[in-house]
Amino acid sequence: MAKKKKRKKQHRFFWFMVKLQIVLMLLVLGGLGYYYFGGYAVEVQELKKEAVQLVSQSDDETFIPAKTCSIYDVNGNLISETNGDKDAVYVKYEDIPADFVTAMISIEDKKFYQHNGVDYKAILRAVKAALEKGEASQGGSTITMQLAKLVYLDSSKTWERKVEQIFAAMELEKRYSKNKIMEFYLNNIYFANGYYGIEAACKGYFNCELSDLDLSQIAFLCAIPNSPTYYDPVANIEHTLKRRNLILKNMYEDGKISESAYNSAISEQIALNRPQETEEQRNNYVDTYTYYCATRALMQNEGFEFQYYFDNDDAEKTYDDLYDEMYAECQKKIYSGGYKIYTSIDLEKQADLQSAVDSTLASFTETGDDGIYTLQGSAVCIDNDTGLVAAIVGGRSQDFTTYTLNRAYQSFRQPGSCIKPVIDYTPAFERGYTPDSIVKDEPIENGPQNASKTYQGDVTIRYAVEQSLNTVAWKLYEEITPEAGLQYLKNMNFSQIKPADNTPATSIGGFTIGMSTLEMASAYATIENDGVYREPTCVKSISDSTDQVVYTLEPKETVIYKETAARMMTDVLKSVMTNGLGRKMQLTNMISAGKTGTTNDNKDGWFCGYTRYYTTAVWVGYDIPQEVPGLAGGSYPGQIWQTYMNQIHEGKTSLDFLPYAQLSDEFKSQNSDQGSDDGNADQPADGQDQGAGDAAQQDPNAGAGDAAQQDPNAGTGDQQNPDQNAGQDPNAGQDQNQNTGAGDQQSQNQTTDQNPNNGNDNPQSNDQNQNDGNQQNQNAGQDQGNATPQN
Repeated sequence: MAKKKKRKKQHRFFWFMVKLQIVLMLLVLGGLGYYYFGGYAVEVQELKKEAVQLVSQSDDETFIPAKTCSIYDVNGNLISETNGDKDAVYVKYEDIPADFVTAMISIEDKKFYQHNGVDYKAILRAVKAALEKGEASQGGSTITMQLAKLVYLDSSKTWERKVEQIFAAMELEKRYSKNKIMEFYLNNIYFANGYYGIEAACKGYFNCELSDLDLSQIAFLCAIPNSPTYYDPVANIEHTLKRRNLILKNMYEDGKISESAYNSAISEQIALNRPQETEEQRNNYVDTYTYYCATRALMQNEGFEFQYYFDNDDAEKTYDDLYDEMYAECQKKIYSGGYKIYTSIDLEKQADLQSAVDSTLASFTETGDDGIYTLQGSAVCIDNDTGLVAAIVGGRSQDFTTYTLNRAYQSFRQPGSCIKPVIDYTPAFERGYTPDSIVKDEPIENGPQNASKTYQGDVTIRYAVEQSLNTVAWKLYEEITPEAGLQYLKNMNFSQIKPADNTPATSIGGFTIGMSTLEMASAYATIENDGVYREPTCVKSISDSTDQVVYTLEPKETVIYKETAARMMTDVLKSVMTNGLGRKMQLTNMISAGKTGTTNDNKDGWFCGYTRYYTTAVWVGYDIPQEVPGLAGGSYPGQIWQTYMNQIHEGKTSLDFLPYAQLSDEFKSQNSDQGSDDGNADQPADGQDQGAGDAAQQDPNAGAGDAAQQDPNAGTGDQQNPDQNAGQDPNAGQDQNQNTGAGDQQSQNQTTDQNPNNGNDNPQSNDQNQNDGNQQNQNAGQDQGNATPQN
């Protein structure tokens, strides 16, 4: 009986296997039929033919990467260009240190000398290694396949490109020796910060000859190309060191180095020694911002969709990985492809803006260990006719030049009361309020104080903005709701708004991370432009080495605010300059609108303002936030703004702003005390997710999960200058007809000090350090790569 059952089981298994094989054969036959009769066989043959032709038409010159990249100003004049001396950076195989070859093979392609260009087993090994070790210790593509992609193909990820890459790799193996392929590879891979090939990387990071590098330094350099943004040794040296250690471990396990050599190399402290002349050539503020904008322009050409807010951390990480990879590929093209970049930068305005920052802060001479001034400033000027950046200053200029952090777009700080027009008052005007609407200035339980520690009862919105009253801004924001208020920032692509920012404290400038000077300039330019947002950039077009245009800017306009609301805000900001805290910053021959901003303890000072011609935003503070005696929105930032704006408006006709539509008395009586619901409903919600505030005063030493404590009594204020408040009438400046003008824009370590009284211009400041893979360094005072930033 038992034998019969056993026989039946054997028979069942036999027939199961027969049926399984039949099914598999049918699937294979079906796949082959689909391949041939579906037209794929013809397409694959065409791809093979194309790959063979690409390789056959190339010679040794094809693999020498460096070509001059030129940047031109708004008038077509040359601003700068990268070094185009090819022979200076190309290294023959016999001059390449052997450790470079063994390091690359151990981490990228262990079977390099055995395969014919494609190692199918390596793909399976890479998957298995990633599952076992929780990290990618080796890649699936061979070195030859990577070379084929670098030299012949674009960055698209279609199956066609992968097939063509395989054929090109196989053809390369037929045409060139393994040593020659390795030579080509090591001279073409990208080492971040504009360095292509091992010679450029050696000089750029260690300022020495290749023969002078030791094993640890070689492994360190070999760590970068796998993901030049993530492993950028200037912005993320801890990431580079981690991969260096992995490479050394692989070399030891592969028997390529001894145990003593491994132990010595892995314990070595890496110190970068970047030559000063390289910094001067590449890293001034115009160049860094231009390369950033140009790289993103090419990413857009490749079909990359930029995203700023995410549903969860996994989605954000996936996006960041894709961003970093695409950014590195496009940045490589910018630096090595012989491109000509035509910009909107006006060199005269650039010089004027730099001079205004430098002269105003000249008395602050303290420097850090790196020789850089500790007190810093940044400023951005946008041409209101085009919405493009005309000038950008990321810090003070110095005779001593080191790697330049461009604070104007790479650093993020608390905005103070400068945020009020953007998320409090213009949205309120959309909901039925007017500059003459009466609101009550009174103490708010668990809310902010005014800087003066006094309250004036019924006041107009115009007066509240003129005097930067915290209580009024807080009340209106709560009525609008933080979620709706923050959506305005999301729609203008503010990149560092966090879920924790969904709090009333953001109404007076208390954010988890903050804003860049560039973002603030673009927001004020949007108000000036009748509520229409234009994403800031300085790149108008890009041409390749044959002068063929590969990119032309096509400005996209997004309605953020209703026209009437934006014009009301402009009218009120005019009053700030004539009757309020900005009256000392009035221009000599031009009508202007503006707002001051000061954070708690005078850590950050801002002035944001505009005329019909230009919008300029200015920030002043320490790279690592600390109190600056005498700093307020109306002090150094206001002085920089006034000096610069007076200069660039010399000889121009004074133009008033366009008036807003007047409302009937009946409409005003119905809507002055309450907001309508239409609000921002007609605006697109770009899928952006935003954050929150100064209301949470966070203790940097508190344990994870500790609740943020709110201090309702912390004062702040743009009202710090007593004479600015003298003789102010709460009902002054309410004439709606003023505007009758003539004439027609990665890692983060945050210590956030959020306070609901950040107010009359004193929100909080925070220490931040973020990798831009994008990537951006939020803690000004940290060195950053040319890449910039992610997301």
